[in-house]
Amino acid sequence: MRKKAFCAALLALSTAAFSPATYATTPAAAEAADFAALDADFAKWMAEAHVPGLVWGIVKDGKLVHVRAMGVKDVQTRKAVTADTAFRIASMTKAFTGYSILKLRDEGKLRLDDPVSKYVPEAAAWAGGITIGDLLHHTAGFVTDDPWGDRQQPLPEAEFTKMLETGVPFSTTPGTRYEYSNFGYALLGRIVTNASKQDYAERVKATVLKPLGMESTRYEVRDVPAEKLAMGYRWENDAWSPEPVMPHGAFGAMGGLVTTGNDYAKWISYLLSAWPAREMEVTSRKTVRAMQYGGGMLHARRRPGKEGDNCRLSAIYGAGLVAANDCVLGNVLFHGGGFPGYGSHMLLMPEAGVGVFALTNRTYAGPTAPVWDAATALSRSGYFTARPTTVSPALDTAYAAARRIWKSGGPEGEKPYLAMNFTMDRSDANWRKYLAGLSGQLGACDDSPAITATGNLSGRFSWTCAKGKLEGTILLAPTQSPQIQSLTLQPVTNP
Repeated sequence: MRKKAFCAALLALSTAAFSPATYATTPAAAEAADFAALDADFAKWMAEAHVPGLVWGIVKDGKLVHVRAMGVKDVQTRKAVTADTAFRIASMTKAFTGYSILKLRDEGKLRLDDPVSKYVPEAAAWAGGITIGDLLHHTAGFVTDDPWGDRQQPLPEAEFTKMLETGVPFSTTPGTRYEYSNFGYALLGRIVTNASKQDYAERVKATVLKPLGMESTRYEVRDVPAEKLAMGYRWENDAWSPEPVMPHGAFGAMGGLVTTGNDYAKWISYLLSAWPAREMEVTSRKTVRAMQYGGGMLHARRRPGKEGDNCRLSAIYGAGLVAANDCVLGNVLFHGGGFPGYGSHMLLMPEAGVGVFALTNRTYAGPTAPVWDAATALSRSGYFTARPTTVSPALDTAYAAARRIWKSGGPEGEKPYLAMNFTMDRSDANWRKYLAGLSGQLGACDDSPAITATGNLSGRFSWTCAKGKLEGTILLAPTQSPQIQSLTLQPVTNP
């Protein structure tokens, strides 16, 4: 199919190949309109990237609130992609491997600082002091190996054992630099097998896929019914060429999972369910949150999408997820996937309970930019915001004391609610002088707005005054009874 005909056909397919039965939206008309615009952005990206088929979705508060399937799963039969079409998700598989390692740690079956050779004796001669944590965070010193590693997917376990016995050369000294390694995650798959005494794929099925009801997700692509599988294609010489179908093998732990839009949304929902943290909760929620903790080196990345020139990400690799603080979205977790015949991306805003993902069937066609652009547009439209932190009784008590200090013009009557450093850092007399100055500058202030918690023992507030605003923060001391260690007040006068 030549380029002009391809673009026209794909745009038509991306509009038509869509089943209303798999499409869910929230009731608000504005939200539906936002979704339609984002659908159009994905369709445009598909045409420009020469992608035969795609499914993308939004998960919010534990529900798949929007899913859109576009294009075809097979360029020969031209059957439409649906939310139940299966795609290989490539390196997004690493999150399942990372979670499995952390779960084994939490079960007491391994430690992240254990040497690799403790669970893979074949590596004893060359692995030295490399730890499980080094593999998890890509700091084991192995060379970046995306093109080579992808083609190792069907490697038999016996051949992998020989590879481990021979060893691999090092790119850098272990523990000194972040360098992404598929080989390292294949090695983690062997550790999952040996530490759990279960086959890696069977372990993931038993501990993740089955409990989450991900019945259409599997490691062996040959077990996917032909009518359900999105065939993988390469785009070259202005035409699609089918990629070889690689069966499951020893490198499956780094990139072999096959899933659908509807199934993958269940995994996204499960990850997001770990936020916000609760005082009493099951261990699995803590295991998920540990996936964001990196043990290696911070590294800089260009922000994907249209905002890339305005923002850089300082990122760290956790356990199959990359953690970063974004200038638009705040704290995020994300990962992409590239594979012969497939490309994918996922992005989580855990503090808002929202995730966006997309799966495609073209070699290395990672839909990273449209995923980030979709999340950015949704955030700026107000579709989601970070969940507010609940105000604790201690913070509420301290805020009441701060209000009384303002009204009385001094801290003398609130000694039970002041930490021992409070009047050492500023005397009673100087507090009175300071508060009188603020009052004269701003006039009467409305102190009725509630405090916004930034933690159980800290918060910020904003009062509207006759001549401006008073912005404040409260920080409590680590004492059993609520005691203010710091009270800051910042005047903002009207121009």
